Amino acid sequence: MARKLLIRDLTLRDGQQSSFATRMTQQQVDRVLPFYKDAGFYAMEVWGGAVPDSVMRYLGENPWDRLEKIKAVVGDVSKLTALSRGRNLFGYSPYSDEIIEGFCRNSIASGLGIMRIFDALNDVDNVKSTVKFIKKYGGIADCAVCYTVDPHFTAGERFKALLRGKKLPGPVFTDAYFLDKAKQMAALGADMITIKDMSGLIPPKRVAGLVKLFKSNLNVPVDFHTHCTPGYGLASVVAAIASGVDVVDTNIWYFAEGPAAPAIELIYIFCKKMGVELDVNMEAVAKINAELYEIRKELAAYDTVKQFPNPFNPLKDELPDEVDKQFDVAIDAVNRGDEAALLEACHAIERYFGFPKPNLLVQKAEIPGGMYTNMVAQLKQLKAEDILEKAMELIPRVRLDAGLPPLVTPTSQIVGAQAVNCALDQKNGKPMYSNVSNQFVNLVKGEYGHTPVPVDPKFRLKIAGVEQETPYDMSQYKMQPNPELPECGGVKLAADEKEELLLELFPLVASKFLKEKKEALYKATAPKEEKEVAEVPVSKEERPVAAPITGDVITAPMPGKILKVMVKPGDAVRRGQEVLLLEAMKMENSIQSAYEGVVKQILVNEGDSVAVDAPMIEVGK
Repeated sequence: MARKLLIRDLTLRDGQQSSFATRMTQQQVDRVLPFYKDAGFYAMEVWGGAVPDSVMRYLGENPWDRLEKIKAVVGDVSKLTALSRGRNLFGYSPYSDEIIEGFCRNSIASGLGIMRIFDALNDVDNVKSTVKFIKKYGGIADCAVCYTVDPHFTAGERFKALLRGKKLPGPVFTDAYFLDKAKQMAALGADMITIKDMSGLIPPKRVAGLVKLFKSNLNVPVDFHTHCTPGYGLASVVAAIASGVDVVDTNIWYFAEGPAAPAIELIYIFCKKMGVELDVNMEAVAKINAELYEIRKELAAYDTVKQFPNPFNPLKDELPDEVDKQFDVAIDAVNRGDEAALLEACHAIERYFGFPKPNLLVQKAEIPGGMYTNMVAQLKQLKAEDILEKAMELIPRVRLDAGLPPLVTPTSQIVGAQAVNCALDQKNGKPMYSNVSNQFVNLVKGEYGHTPVPVDPKFRLKIAGVEQETPYDMSQYKMQPNPELPECGGVKLAADEKEELLLELFPLVASKFLKEKKEALYKATAPKEEKEVAEVPVSKEERPVAAPITGDVITAPMPGKILKVMVKPGDAVRRGQEVLLLEAMKMENSIQSAYEGVVKQILVNEGDSVAVDAPMIEVGK
């Protein structure tokens, strides 16, 4: 009897997030769902990640509706999967058990079958609550071990560190490290374990060893998740299949490869040749793919690759002999443990079909492709592209200073943004860490959890003001306000628990989204007299026109959005005092006063977008 391989299709979540900025509308999703019902995937990842934020922020859609509408069509044919960040759920801050339980309960009620739970530090304590509550309400807890690599330091860098009195660590992210994390998660009650290679950095030989190690030491199914950016993806999935993995994650042809996961069509051919059963209706997959071709054209403005692969249907199209041979060469190579030959054959296959070539810069730098593109975008915004190389050089040091976190959302953004800040500091003749984001402070402080290696207490004191690791204080957690809206007939901003959860997880985005929905509903249903009363203009207190500036000015160190102003005119401020919170580079940056004196003028409003060097606060003597 042939061994069966299960497939988790990522097309509607990770696939569109990796390649099309998560811009698929509900209408576009609806077009493929009837075919998905026929396809019969083991699981479909459709929610979590950036989907809940993006559908509200960019599409004006309700995230809960997305999950429920997919469930209504697909039913129980495939398990619906979401991705969450442990205690952080979809955000950057830990949440209370009350919030996590409500989120898990409502997710399962809305149709979720599997929750894939990971923690950016691989801190098992941070996944406990979600595992408990997902299982409590009948879901499957899929715990992910985040694959990462040790930073490379040259002999010269190690010697310099010794001169500074600091010995650089030896290997941390060993096979034993990953197995230990997997065992701890299994002991919590994980129903399956995923090797989550979010950066696509795991080479075939390494994943083959890890799969065998996991299979011989765990009693739950093992899934393998990877991406193709650096060029390992397809070959590593083939190696994982040959090593006995239970589930692999794939995308459908026009949403596959490049920054996304490998194409199921290629895995189908490999499985046929390897004698592995793939219990998926490939005729239905072809119908999905035909619709995805049109949808991809509609998403052209967000297409990160802009390179369509050549059309291909493995059920109808015959491969040229030289291409068919490459599949056999790859299988022979994986059986012999010849990693170089396996990679060469898989790259030849991908070239033939017109998929993007490996990104060698990302492969060499050993960072996620999204982290690299984020850094490039940040530096373009800052008009400081010339320091990209320096920022890339600083990543290993910043990462080590912060306790060697794996580079996955949100730690990849935190470390990347801080490396940019440090490169800017050096360019401007300032010491490193002169400008730090609040998230970097919180990471070093210990609010995200236990880092893989301890943070130097002296460094923690310098950055966070404390020497001891200090966990997030949940006793200080406050629920987001849920005000009544007089202009919408006095209804609450969040009408039920699901909307309250959106407010908790995405305060700024959900507030705007929910208010617009309530306003639209009120205009459509309220009696004419009530509308007229609600539409009477309310006088707003406006900020006076700025007076001529005669004092010292606190300016924006980078372009961003004003999140919060902590002072008001007349307040005394001291040098180094936090006066404003600026959202920039996806981080909350604490802006401190470089001057001592009295606040004369606030020159910005909360919510304003500001350019670099824009005046924000005037301080006088």
